[in-house]
Amino acid sequence: MDDRLKNIAGKAASIISGLACDYGEIRISSSSNMSIALSGKNVDLITTGESSGGSVRILKDGAWGFVSFNDIDRVEYFAKKCLSIASHINAKERSDIIRSKPVKNEFFIKTDKDFNDVSFDEKFALINSYNDILNSSEHIQTTNALYRDIDSKYFYLNSEGSEIFYDKKYCGISLASVAKDGSIIQPFHESVSGYGGYEIVEDRYDLAEKVVKTAVDLLKAESLPGGTYSVIVDQKLSGVFVHEAFGHLSEGDSIHENERMKKIMVRGRRFGPDELNIIDDGTIKGLPGFIPFDDEGILPEKTYLIKKGHLSGRLHSRETAYKMNEPPTGSGRAINVMRQPIVRMTNTYIENGPCTPEEIFDSVDKGVYAVNVIGGQTNLEMFTFTSGYGYEIKRGKRGRMYRDIILSGNVFKTMMNIEMIGNDLKMFGGLGGCGKEGQGPLPVSFGGPHMLIKDVLTGGKQ
Repeated sequence: MDDRLKNIAGKAASIISGLACDYGEIRISSSSNMSIALSGKNVDLITTGESSGGSVRILKDGAWGFVSFNDIDRVEYFAKKCLSIASHINAKERSDIIRSKPVKNEFFIKTDKDFNDVSFDEKFALINSYNDILNSSEHIQTTNALYRDIDSKYFYLNSEGSEIFYDKKYCGISLASVAKDGSIIQPFHESVSGYGGYEIVEDRYDLAEKVVKTAVDLLKAESLPGGTYSVIVDQKLSGVFVHEAFGHLSEGDSIHENERMKKIMVRGRRFGPDELNIIDDGTIKGLPGFIPFDDEGILPEKTYLIKKGHLSGRLHSRETAYKMNEPPTGSGRAINVMRQPIVRMTNTYIENGPCTPEEIFDSVDKGVYAVNVIGGQTNLEMFTFTSGYGYEIKRGKRGRMYRDIILSGNVFKTMMNIEMIGNDLKMFGGLGGCGKEGQGPLPVSFGGPHMLIKDVLTGGKQ
């Protein structure tokens, strides 16, 4: 551990405990990073650097003060400045938070191979070898290959007496090929990342081969005719669906600040079949959404959002937990120490159901198998997702390949239309992440098993 950072953190702990406030916290971080980005045959970007920063957040007489800074040696000055700001705010609506027992602990990410011990030449050679595979077809117009690692030392201290240190290492790659045949242009992308070492990105040649093959195969795929189908969604699409369409609706600020959602998101209300369980769990090590504690010093927990088809819980920061008279869930997260924590997901997934994938496919006489996801958007309970690709299903067997598969509808109706849930849960997470209120990409994970959903409004290019 850096002695300078440790000494500053010790000073900060003394400072925050001595401030005349209702609640206060200081977050300090020092980090180093490297990124290598290739495009086609070109090197787009190589960056490496070090940075440090911090923030002070203080609650006094129902008003919040927040100050962020780069000069971590002046933490006492910024703490007093933040207290002065909070003292001068005449809040129209008084804020308060759930209090918690102090946490004193140190957390370390274990690695099989520390990326700090790997030379730049070796890192460049690895991502370049993946880029060569992405370029390996004559149909490829261009590629994008990105390597990134981040090594961060993070201190969290608050007026309750919490003193937490986190030594975290994060590493990942993102791979994309863009295929072209005449006027048809077809991209495909995959990414993998997590908390750990260089082992996360080594030996990912199969992933690169999958990317280029899928992009080329999609050049010959047909667009799915619009209609209403029985749809089998794969594990990645079920995960993105639960994250985007339902997970955000489960965030405490989204509910408390919207009167309509308050009436809909009532605990105990049925939202799906008995086999449906939706969970957010920040304790799963290795995944991008893993957090040993949130950015408010709360330890995460396994939270059932849906249990046996019924709304069971929601995600909270200290403040939304207080407003809704519910316990905090360790969901107060910030993109970095210089931003304020807001309610965010971690690892969100649909739990395994009772069916095998074979049973799910055998049950469909005519339908669509939607695989992977390109993107989508949500507007409260309405959603639109574009699947990466898919297949026609006839009498339980896969048929022709489809592209441009767009799934849309009402999330609550769609959840009630879930007919079968598989037993093959798989989790995903890449170098991208979740965005909210200008904070992104925040590392998260999502996943689920294969699922069969009836009467899905589905379409493609006409």
